[in-house]
Amino acid sequence: MDLYVKKKNKEVMRKNHYHSAGNSKRAAAYKYGYKSGLELTVSEQIKTAEYPLNYETETLNYKVPERQAKYTPDFVFTKKTGELMYIETKGRWTSADRLKMKHVLASNPGIDIRMVFQTPNQKISKNSKTTYEMYANKLGILHVAKKEIPAEWLSECLKTGEEPVTIKTFFK
Repeated sequence: MDLYVKKKNKEVMRKNHYHSAGNSKRAAAYKYGYKSGLELTVSEQIKTAEYPLNYETETLNYKVPERQAKYTPDFVFTKKTGELMYIETKGRWTSADRLKMKHVLASNPGIDIRMVFQTPNQKISKNSKTTYEMYANKLGILHVAKKEIPAEWLSECLKTGEEPVTIKTFFK
């Protein structure tokens, strides 16, 4: 099946293809290399707040029973302590995404992954009473119920040009 069709003497991508743009925000996101309008919105917030924009720059290994796998979080920040903070944006949190996150957390104990939900009160399935927010709580993931990263989270991170604080320990 061809992914492109001719319309008005131009080749355009079919509407149901993965990269089709159903709305103008998503189309703009694709133009700048993002997969969703929410990722574009959050990236704009990061740039405006003068933090370094690290979009999908890290890949974390994790184990799915019987195989090795990799996960690439949406945004990566360096905290003032020098540790990393990962931010994942989710408009739709599928069962496959939830299972992946469960495996990532199990394979990387102590990792700081936080989530920004577009619709946190969305049920995980038609027949479930569990919402995205409830499931994130169950996994122990910090999350927010709005479309941008909270200022409190950003204040933990280094801005462009800043250096991490060296932590003094008793034993040196």
